[in-house]
Amino acid sequence: MLLRVLIICSLLLSATGLGVVGLQLLAPPPAPPSVAVAEAPPPPPTRVKVMVAARALTLGSLLKDDDLTVRELPAEAVPDGAMELSDETRMELRGALLRRYLDPNTLVLRGDVLRPRDRGFLAAVLRPGTRAIAVGVDVVTGTAGLIWPGDQVDLILTQSIENAPVSRRVVGETVLSDVRVIAVDQQISHGAAAADANLGRIARTVTLEVAPEQAERVAVATRLGRIDLTVRAIDLDASAAASWDPETSRSPLFGADVSPALARSAVAPGARMRVIQGGEEQEVTFR
Repeated sequence: MLLRVLIICSLLLSATGLGVVGLQLLAPPPAPPSVAVAEAPPPPPTRVKVMVAARALTLGSLLKDDDLTVRELPAEAVPDGAMELSDETRMELRGALLRRYLDPNTLVLRGDVLRPRDRGFLAAVLRPGTRAIAVGVDVVTGTAGLIWPGDQVDLILTQSIENAPVSRRVVGETVLSDVRVIAVDQQISHGAAAADANLGRIARTVTLEVAPEQAERVAVATRLGRIDLTVRAIDLDASAAASWDPETSRSPLFGADVSPALARSAVAPGARMRVIQGGEEQEVTFR
């Protein structure tokens, strides 16, 4: 009897254990612990690099690289027409004419500049009442290609006069003085970048800014003989400027004035000249 009771108890315990194991196996797995996910911060606002004035720029300035600098602005603060930083923009602004006054750090807009390729650019570069006239040059007459826009030059005409005595057959004279160069070929800007772009090139034309009557003088001079350009110093000494007389400087200079040998050869051998000095008179024979 006791053995039967023990067997029954063992079976009950076994069944209970199996039930507990089965319940554990059939129960759903515990949910993983919840992890708080932080929201990603909003992306920073987009910023754009734009061109601004590096210093105060006056109306009519021809822009150079050091006239401009770069400023970063939020994209939404950049107005229409602003010129974003790029190599193309720098090339586009180099030598452009400024159409209004700009304070330092002021944005440069497309409407603020007139670019060299724009229609009417040359007319805008000229000062009121002046004209533009081009003269042909070569490696010698154009100062070996070292003339640049903005230089001040003198124009010297050299011509040969037919049927004149040999001592006066070749003559040179200054046609115009202190004339501003506004373009060399089609290059209106100047500076290191322009010099690099034109390194090794010899200019064929130089465009000058002159008064209307001066334009007529240049037109006639180009038909009479050869035109040479001489570059003037940037800072002319005050005493030199006071002593310089344009009328005297334009006096013709003949071959005999330059070459004493030519002056002597112009006198025929055996020619006689009567020389009167004081109360004495004598005759000189050239040999």
